[in-house]
Amino acid sequence: GPRQTRDPTTPPDDRPDGAPEDRIRLIVAMIPRGRVTTYGMIARLAGLPNHARLVGRILAGLPDSTRLPWHRVVNAARRLSPRGDPAAVVRQRARLEAEGVRFSGDRVPAAYLWQP
Repeated sequence: GPRQTRDPTTPPDDRPDGAPEDRIRLIVAMIPRGRVTTYGMIARLAGLPNHARLVGRILAGLPDSTRLPWHRVVNAARRLSPRGDPAAVVRQRARLEAEGVRFSGDRVPAAYLWQP
């Protein structure tokens, strides 16, 4: 159908198409194994442009037992973000490498980017 434009003056929580947290979680769940995307891309796909930090806060608040592939989300420079826990970067890199992602220094090469 025709693409509808969001009213940017409407707070995200008041939009009729689901809570921002739910939209963000759904998008993160779609990131394929062995690929990464950025906080900003997730925000844009969720209809929340310029809310990359919100995506980061939501992912940082996930329980340790989560099945969401939080480790497939990187910053705009394609680097891992420590989120106040240096050990998280080690875990994130190990998980990505186990999925076949290779690093160039501390960055994920653009070839691994998922941009639906």
